[in-house]
Amino acid sequence: MIKRIIDIVGAGFGLMVLSPLMVFLAVKINKNDGGSVFYAGERIGKGGKKFKMFKFRTMVANAEKMGGPSTASDDPRLTKIGLFLKKYQLDELPQLINVLKGEMSLVGPRPEVKMYVDMMTPEEKDVILSVRPGMTDYASLWNFHEGETLKGSKDPEKTYQEKIRPKKLELQKKYVKEHSLFVDIKIILSTVFKIFS
Repeated sequence: MIKRIIDIVGAGFGLMVLSPLMVFLAVKINKNDGGSVFYAGERIGKGGKKFKMFKFRTMVANAEKMGGPSTASDDPRLTKIGLFLKKYQLDELPQLINVLKGEMSLVGPRPEVKMYVDMMTPEEKDVILSVRPGMTDYASLWNFHEGETLKGSKDPEKTYQEKIRPKKLELQKKYVKEHSLFVDIKIILSTVFKIFS
């Protein structure tokens, strides 16, 4: 209950304070190619429930038809403004709306596409999907710039599966088993530090 109150207050405050920046970014994204400002991708949330996760659009139109869900920092689908948004994690800001709606939390395992959830073991599903997915967690801090890890890979999807996903799942389970108000505050502060450093 306390976690949900913090999510509502934090997301509401974040949207209020960051709204001028978000409007500015929305204008820039639209001016870049005249396309839509937001991208709403289907993700799997708590209890296996599907929801639409909001992001600022960082790729060309119909990018999902041109490649997989893993995005390297040199992915040709990324727009010029998209590269900037990815670098500073600004594309994630609209997820504050998902937090307000109760689909996500400020802190929790990052929500995955159905393809990756289907690959989880029953034990992984039971643990990771027992809580609301979040905007940041241990795994986000460990691999803050995932695109850089995938950069230069001939097969970003394979690289993600082999080099990132196993550790990511391990850290997501660690968060669920250890999470507390103190842990959440520590992760939020560490995430803010990462962004500005």
